[in-house]
Amino acid sequence: MPIVTLTVRKPKTPEFKRQVLDAVHAALVGVGVNANDRFHRVLELDAADFHYDPTFPDVRTARGDDFVLIEILLGTGRSVRVKKQILDGIVERLAASGFDPENLMVCFQDVPWENWSPAGGRVPHA
Repeated sequence: MPIVTLTVRKPKTPEFKRQVLDAVHAALVGVGVNANDRFHRVLELDAADFHYDPTFPDVRTARGDDFVLIEILLGTGRSVRVKKQILDGIVERLAASGFDPENLMVCFQDVPWENWSPAGGRVPHA
C-alpha cells in the first residue's frame, strides 16, 4: 500500500499534478502494486514555504519552479532493484512528456508492515 506525496511550488495546474501522479502510479503498478491501491496527495506550497537548492548535489540542469519532491511510503521489503524500477518508470514517463527529470527528487521510506492500518483500525500484517 504505497502512499505518495508530491510537494510542489504554487501555482501548478491540475494537468501538471495529474501528469506527475499518473507517472508515479503507473510506475508503481509496473512493479506489481494493485491498480486500485492509489492513495496520493499533493502539497502545493508558496515559494517562501518550499526551499531547495538548484544544483545540489549533482544536478545536470538547474532546478526551477517546476521542481517536484516525491515521497513514497512503502511496506518494508521492497528491494533496491524494485525501487530502481519504480524510479526508471517515473523518469521515463515524465521525460516522454517533456518534463526535465533533473527537476525531480524521489525519496522512499520503508514502513514496517505492522505500522499500517488501511481501514477500521485493523492491522492485517501484525
